[in-house]
Amino acid sequence: MPKANNLQLQGGTYHVRLDIPKDVQAAFGGRRILSQTLKTGSRSEALHLRLPILHAWWSQINAIRDGKLLGDGWQEDVVQTLEDLDAITQGQKRALVGEPAPPLPDVDPAFKAKLMNSPRFKESIRMLVGDHLKDGIEGRINIQDELNKGLKDMLQKLLGTDYKLTSEQGQELSTLVKDPASYKARSPITKARLASFRTYRLEHHVALKTVNQQESKLLNLSEHLQTTGTKLDFDSVSAWLQGMKLSSKTKQQYLLAGSQLWRWATTHEPQWRQTFKGHVNPFEKHTLPSLKGKAKLDAKRKAFTVEEVGTLYKAAQEQDLGALPDLILLGGYTGARIEELCQLRKEHLITVDGVTMFDIVDSKTVAGIRQVPVHPKLTALVDRLAEASTDGYLVPTDSNNKYGIRSDALSKAFGRLKTTLGFDRTRVFHSIRATVITQLVRADIPDRLIKELVGHETGTVTFDVYSNGSSPKQKFDAVAKLPAIPTD
Repeated sequence: MPKANNLQLQGGTYHVRLDIPKDVQAAFGGRRILSQTLKTGSRSEALHLRLPILHAWWSQINAIRDGKLLGDGWQEDVVQTLEDLDAITQGQKRALVGEPAPPLPDVDPAFKAKLMNSPRFKESIRMLVGDHLKDGIEGRINIQDELNKGLKDMLQKLLGTDYKLTSEQGQELSTLVKDPASYKARSPITKARLASFRTYRLEHHVALKTVNQQESKLLNLSEHLQTTGTKLDFDSVSAWLQGMKLSSKTKQQYLLAGSQLWRWATTHEPQWRQTFKGHVNPFEKHTLPSLKGKAKLDAKRKAFTVEEVGTLYKAAQEQDLGALPDLILLGGYTGARIEELCQLRKEHLITVDGVTMFDIVDSKTVAGIRQVPVHPKLTALVDRLAEASTDGYLVPTDSNNKYGIRSDALSKAFGRLKTTLGFDRTRVFHSIRATVITQLVRADIPDRLIKELVGHETGTVTFDVYSNGSSPKQKFDAVAKLPAIPTD
């Protein structure tokens, strides 16, 4: 659907968007939409900022309609042709003096065809040969040098004739013809390509936070390629990873971002397919250091004890940390994720077969959409939260960041609290979830039922596909076995 004034609000930030006319979509690599963030949540400011961007886009579209534009990566194509011409010249000169010459590269067929069909080029060759042929070997060598220069001049003229060059492209082309070695390989991960990738992923309901985080990682790689002048291949990706002082787990996330871009581009970007035809995914088969034994155990996130959950609750209460004490108890008696709890509304308190339950309708996984009984210790707390709610949510919070995450501020407050109590980075709010699972295991609750309560797939077709799950009473009886959290 077209957006009013070409603006679209995404997660609190305005983007300017333009539907690419069908007749020029091929020139944009098959993209249908141009999109760029305006980095503002103010509509009045966005209305002003969009104008120069829209003007630039329409100028580009009109230029395409008036004449062909050079596509991404044209510099590499030109440099390759220039290097081929130099190789041919050197090979011919070696052959003239009796030295062995390497096999000659084949110049771009389109360029070769243009030359052979040019009467002007043929006449230049005739005059050149006539001037130097009488000078013996030295004359023949001069022919090769002048032919090389003439071919390069012809290449520059043909590009200027066949394509609509911008002034910057014209200047860059002149520089490349004079000195091909001056070219530093540019990253194929361009802002335009990332914008197209972003649009595609948002249209396919990938979370905005995930899109932004992965785009940041890809921009980091693009900057590395630009700075080092290296091509996108396994070796450059490996060097990029080695230059980052990050954990193997984090580096794996960088590789994942790269692989997802690669798979999208090889499917949806004609220019990319042409450039990387026959290439393997450079983000695969990297070996990253992994922790083993005690080091791995020490780095693993750990569960709180029930007593420690009580200590956290009492400290949050004493420090008057808003809704955090209540949130700790909700987590301690449900095992739910922090954002699942913060998204609960009054209408999510439902009664099924006489059992009051939390109806978790928004989760990071399909299995996470579930119904969890209200533990008897939570009854009074839940009633109080529902009665006091002014916006429909059970857990009050001022936090609502650009991704719509309500738990952001409370999560950070918990992080500060647990640190002051001496807990290290292996203990986070999610550790309370581990506490609940541990206690359910120790209460001899069946594995399948535990997974239903905390929102994990069982891993079997029988239970994940065919079964409607445990009854509300079975779930209530399981939750009721959780030990009381000390709050006094």
